[in-house]
Amino acid sequence: MIQSMKRWDVAPFDEDVAKRLAKEANVPQLVANLLTARGITDVETVEALLQADPSSMHDPFLMHSMKEAVALIQEAIDVQEPILVYGDYDADGVTSTSVLKTALERAGALVDYAIPNRFIHGYGPNADLFEEKIGEGFGLIITVDNGIAGFEAIDRAKELGANVIVTDHHDFGEQMPNADYVIHPRHPEGNYPFGELAGVGVAFKVATAILGEPPMDLLQFVGIGTITDLVPLVDENRYFAKEGLRRLRQSEKPGIIALAEVCEVDRRAIVEDTIGFSFGPRLNAPGRLGDASVGVELLTADDLNTASHYASELERLNEERKELVNRATEEAKAQVEGRETIPDVLVVAQEGWNAGIVGIVASRLVETYYRPTIVLSIDRERGLATGSARSIDGFHLFKALQTCAPLLEKFGGHEMAAGLTVAVDQLETLEVRLSELARAQLTEEQWTPKVLIDVPVAIEDVTVDALESLDDIRPFGVGFEKPLYYVQDALVETVRKIGSAKNHLKFEANDHGATLDIIAFFKGDLADEMAPGSHFSLVGDLQVNEWNGNKKPQMILEDIRCDEWQLFDIRGMKDVSRWLSMLPEEKVVLAFHQETIDAFRSYFDTPIERVSEWTPSTGGSLVLLDTPTDRESLSDVLRASRPERIYAHFASPHNAYFEAMPTRDMFATLYKQLRQVNAFDYRAMAPALLRRNKWKEQTLVFMLKVFMDLDFVQYENGTFTIHPEPKKQALTEAPTYRAFEAQRQIEERLVYATYRELKQLLDEWMAE
Repeated sequence: MIQSMKRWDVAPFDEDVAKRLAKEANVPQLVANLLTARGITDVETVEALLQADPSSMHDPFLMHSMKEAVALIQEAIDVQEPILVYGDYDADGVTSTSVLKTALERAGALVDYAIPNRFIHGYGPNADLFEEKIGEGFGLIITVDNGIAGFEAIDRAKELGANVIVTDHHDFGEQMPNADYVIHPRHPEGNYPFGELAGVGVAFKVATAILGEPPMDLLQFVGIGTITDLVPLVDENRYFAKEGLRRLRQSEKPGIIALAEVCEVDRRAIVEDTIGFSFGPRLNAPGRLGDASVGVELLTADDLNTASHYASELERLNEERKELVNRATEEAKAQVEGRETIPDVLVVAQEGWNAGIVGIVASRLVETYYRPTIVLSIDRERGLATGSARSIDGFHLFKALQTCAPLLEKFGGHEMAAGLTVAVDQLETLEVRLSELARAQLTEEQWTPKVLIDVPVAIEDVTVDALESLDDIRPFGVGFEKPLYYVQDALVETVRKIGSAKNHLKFEANDHGATLDIIAFFKGDLADEMAPGSHFSLVGDLQVNEWNGNKKPQMILEDIRCDEWQLFDIRGMKDVSRWLSMLPEEKVVLAFHQETIDAFRSYFDTPIERVSEWTPSTGGSLVLLDTPTDRESLSDVLRASRPERIYAHFASPHNAYFEAMPTRDMFATLYKQLRQVNAFDYRAMAPALLRRNKWKEQTLVFMLKVFMDLDFVQYENGTFTIHPEPKKQALTEAPTYRAFEAQRQIEERLVYATYRELKQLLDEWMAE
């Protein structure tokens, strides 16, 4: 058996509805199954998913005060009053800045931009930076992807005579900032039909209103920001992402070309994963380390040479960011592992950690330990620690921090993520208090991560055509998540480790003759826990693997489960070291014969237990070193232990299968020769008898034991004496004869059966 790493939550699924949808919408069954599991069961909705329809974009003037804000912007353009676009340092902020700056330039504005440095200015509007820019002559400040909570800085800007327009998408409190106008998709006085835009989506709406039409080429930037900011990919966000990706694949913008080159991606193959794992991290990297303007300069570059320069700088910063993250992650793990017990909420802190990367470190610790985690950078001079927190399902992080507010200098966030500052001398108390809250709120089940599975699939339905059809309903993301598929009870026959470090896994799953390649990254150790010939349930992402022009479906494994006991066949392996390395640390090693224990004792650190003296325990791993004397002995062991894994070596101390049972004529010959001598001195007379009959000594010993069982002969002081009037009995009545025959049969069945025959046999005996 193998326990899954996560709880599997399979979405409800109506097979009949899915079959109807496949027919009516003319989509492969795999696609129809996925859509049905997600509640999409009508043709019209399917068609909307398949198409990128510009009509899904809403009128920007439906946003509260958009008309007035555009009029103020136009006044500044008309008089050439310098306009400052004030952005944020993440990918959404960088793309927002690029979109609005470009649109204003096209409208004829005198425009520049500024992005706060997270270490100097902090997040959002900064009064000192505003004052500096107003001093440089900027009369209108437009925030993008920030500003909704920038009360102090905006008040200062207004005092200095500047106009301020806030465009933002973040949550707001009871009070709005004192800006001239606030453009927000969820403005309490507005009625915009979709409130989940990213910051770049709001900036694009403002750009559309300024220009009088959507700047469609800028949808490339909108797609990047929308995907990286993890907003729901529904409504017009879906259009922004889908059309943005399409335009990225055809992009001639120098910044996109240069970015794709340093990411080593084919522009024609850009999908949402390209944004999430390649473009996004690089655009985020500068802001994590200091100056985020590198990203804006890249995206707005007019020529490839300039763009390539900034792309190279982006790559360098991203490599630096990765190094910082890896180092801090290892240091944080060392702190956790160094404790006697791991607390229910982790709070780790260290001087020197970069505040821009602690959120990533927190996410990694959650992946490793599945605990709500806070990672903080310590400022010794101030006695404060500042950082980020990440949570797990069921533990509302922001509410928990509210409960601990007296311990904190400041904090903010939501259910799954937060930022906070805390005095260093309060760290231990904070961890204890949060751990108490977690224990009180979370059930035992909630301490195991949950994976949402869209739909079970039959391997025969997993074809290249079906998987390529899934591309038509992309992009996947928040609100329309990348699907995870469930293959139930597939037969696995070959398992091997791959990669230069042998840290990955590859095997083939078979479902009634249909096969599917399975790749499991960084799960190479799992190979030692998987017995070929067992049935496994699999959860993962389905992809098309293309190699040398050949396309083939494959699953990237997310999780695996085996609900049956597994048989590891190590019969016939003479090199003991070869199969010893396959055995788990926790195991019970059994032998039926003392000779086996004597032969193998030196190889094992753990004791070898003789079955006759063994105290049974259930579950776990059972190593069967040798063959039993009979079926009942092994059946008793299997029923008593109910192992999850059996390692069957089945060495044969007697090799009865290869020793032929002496024939009736051989028994008759021996009996006749014994009668001729009456008293048979074994030591003196056996050598001549063996030579005369060309028998092996063990054959002679066996026949003599049979005769003794039947009282045909008596033994005393090394001499066999014939019984003068023995009772007539069949040879098969002798216990020695029957034991030998039973041994031959058990060896034949256990040692020389095929894998499947042996698995079935042990299954039957375990059930008896």
